[in-house]
Amino acid sequence: MTPYRLFDAIEYQLNKFPKSDMLTSKVNGEWKPNSTQQVKEIVNRFSAGLLRLGVAANDFSAENSDKIAIISGNRPEWLLTDMAVQQTGAILVPIYPTTNPIELQFILNDASVKYIFVSNKDLLDKVKSISSGVPSLKNIYTFDEIDGSDNYKTILDLADETALNEVEQIKQKIDWEHLATIIYTSGTTGTPKGVMLTHKNIVSNAFLSKESFPFEDAPQQKILSFLPLNHIFEKMVSYIYIFSGISIYYAEGMETIAENLKEIKPDGFCTVPRLLEKVFEKVMEKGRELTGIKKKLFFWSVRLGEKYDNNIDGGFWYNVQLQLANKIVFSKWREALGGNISFIVTGGAACQEKLLRIFNAAQIPVYEGYGPTENSPVISVNRKLPAGNTMYGTTGPPIDGIEVRLAEDGEICVKGPSVMKGYYKRPDLTEEVLIDGWLHTGDIGVWVNNKFLKITDRKKELFKTSGGKYVAPQPVENKLKESPYIEQVIVVGAEKKFVGALIVPSFSMIKKWYVENSLPYTSNEDAIKNPKVIQLFRDIVNSYNGFFNHVEQVKKFELLPKEWGIDTGEMTPKLSIKRKVIMEKFRNEIDKIYS
Repeated sequence: MTPYRLFDAIEYQLNKFPKSDMLTSKVNGEWKPNSTQQVKEIVNRFSAGLLRLGVAANDFSAENSDKIAIISGNRPEWLLTDMAVQQTGAILVPIYPTTNPIELQFILNDASVKYIFVSNKDLLDKVKSISSGVPSLKNIYTFDEIDGSDNYKTILDLADETALNEVEQIKQKIDWEHLATIIYTSGTTGTPKGVMLTHKNIVSNAFLSKESFPFEDAPQQKILSFLPLNHIFEKMVSYIYIFSGISIYYAEGMETIAENLKEIKPDGFCTVPRLLEKVFEKVMEKGRELTGIKKKLFFWSVRLGEKYDNNIDGGFWYNVQLQLANKIVFSKWREALGGNISFIVTGGAACQEKLLRIFNAAQIPVYEGYGPTENSPVISVNRKLPAGNTMYGTTGPPIDGIEVRLAEDGEICVKGPSVMKGYYKRPDLTEEVLIDGWLHTGDIGVWVNNKFLKITDRKKELFKTSGGKYVAPQPVENKLKESPYIEQVIVVGAEKKFVGALIVPSFSMIKKWYVENSLPYTSNEDAIKNPKVIQLFRDIVNSYNGFFNHVEQVKKFELLPKEWGIDTGEMTPKLSIKRKVIMEKFRNEIDKIYS
């Protein structure tokens, strides 16, 4: 593998497939493209300006190189900053826009951040509110034009010929073992840890994923980017796109994804299961609003989709029916996604197998993958090609070029060029997870057909009942979420006599249930206390209990009146549930289950 540095992606694209729309975003209601040549010029000037500000790699070590932070939504400036910082030998510290002020201050101090780039006024105010407690911070720069703040373009204006030449000299000294970024985990298990990733880690993962999936060189293709670039998954695939000549278009925000898909008509995108669930819920809501033959055809098509298996031919009659369903029902789903989708990659959490079957039956190819930040991140992924390398309910075969093994307790361990350098300033934690070159992921898995990796749970989330039996909550939760009446759920029961659950109902479905039963709806709080609603959920839970053994079955539950979210602290920015936070926050409700 060629030892590219991440910033080499610009020259690579310029030489192989120069584009007019390398990075594109909406500015004042119009899509504004940045060509490959423009990106190269901006990044070089940006790097030169940073040098003029005194940004330096010093001895190129993690400790002595300057750290530059970024806290921003997805936009071209994010990658421009990333590559500009890399070219100086400094280290980028990306931070989620939703990070709370306490964690933000911790990260900036832990990394001794020198400068920080923010996208808008709200984030500027957040950083300003804690900046007095960060002695290393020299200045805050904004991407938006904001009165009274320093815009990042003022740094580009500092570039001169001498500094530009110096950038080229520094680039020659940066090898692919050099630290490119420190990514702090979201802190679901305590204080955030800084994952140190080198150019080699991320570039090797990008190329091994590109070859394994495979991503062809496709300068005619474009994708929509909306998963936070602060997460290694979206950042790494961004470099796959650049090295493949695929144009990147940035969604205006999470709330405009549907509109942007129709405008751009992309070939693909990356997502997380929670967003796919939201898409499916909206589709099903529209289906329930239909009447007569249209409604019957809609749900007939969905039932066909639930039976779909890409590895088993459903037979002549099934295939004819599915073809008809695709023509009269699923074609509208594809149109809503822009009409050109050839791949959707989902990761970050387990995806419901039911969703994978239905979307793929609808000719909307969704491929599940898996990997932690510590592996840059991809370990395994279901494949576009060749046939037979996708199995629903698994995260696919390991990508080429890495080794994967299961420990005696089922923990997934990985070895290869994409395994992190370690945790920043935490050799104690590094020694716990990096043993003889093997990264111990903390995830429990099994092999299916000696080929496909299936994640069964987080090692730390497995719990033992008071009867001494182990329970893996994730499979139970995923099954319960198949019900249209269940929005969110976590399974509890550590050291208890039986398994219980906290359930957030789908209140849009509950309201419809009220209408169907001629009942007046007052509030979510009243609904979850209604004996008839409680019985409804008792019946739903009992219907799914049949899929699990006696120990795993949910015996009692509590309904909650409000959806868990990022702003309220129960979910991470990548929409994973913070189990410990929820269990602490709803301790009284859990106590009621076992009272």
